[in-house]
Amino acid sequence: MLGRFLEYSIPTADIRASLDFYSKLGFSQAEVGETWPHPYAVVTDGRIHLGLHVLPDAEPTLTFVKPDLLRHLVALEGIGIEFDVRRLGNDIFNELGWTDPSGHRVRLIEARTFSPSKRSATDTSLCGYFEEVALPCAGLQESKAYWETLGFVGMDDLDAPIAHVPCTSDSIDLGLFELAHLARPALVFDAGDLRAALKRLADEGAPSRPLPQPLRGLSAGWLTAPEGTGILLMQR
Repeated sequence: MLGRFLEYSIPTADIRASLDFYSKLGFSQAEVGETWPHPYAVVTDGRIHLGLHVLPDAEPTLTFVKPDLLRHLVALEGIGIEFDVRRLGNDIFNELGWTDPSGHRVRLIEARTFSPSKRSATDTSLCGYFEEVALPCAGLQESKAYWETLGFVGMDDLDAPIAHVPCTSDSIDLGLFELAHLARPALVFDAGDLRAALKRLADEGAPSRPLPQPLRGLSAGWLTAPEGTGILLMQR
């Protein structure tokens, strides 16, 4: 329904600081095109691509590629999506955008904005194995139903360190969390040997920060990127 996941688009006021930070984590840059008029860069660990956009007033956005976007407009409206961004035409870069019931931004574009990375999905960063984009939600079951409408498969994971609903697809996994457990979106990694991973990160100049209050007590680490992106490292 949404097409293929392209990137988690993140606004940043200082793209150089963000690039330096993700480089310390072991991410590498991808070659970007000239689609966007603002400064733009992409970093990847082989599994997740992060689009760094110098658009300070924007919000983090799940961005998907959907070719022939205009042709799919009616079907998307038919499942109840109400677009607040609609740029469609023969001579422009087609784009649709909206907000999910919990306030998270979603965007569909008609083509890639960076070249495919040659980095293997097994060539992980110092954070470990990327698992999911964690999204705080007002209601787990309502959010689960919403993302299932968009083609994801949701499963209750009540035995996890934090009970949540993983929603899987063939190109990105989302984790739906109660607001009481997670106040803002985060990138979740399986760090493997957590203590060793945190030491490697600290040695590279990216020390772990105190866990947000609801997560304290977990065997986990927390990093905060310069632009504010939260990174949760777990030991499964």
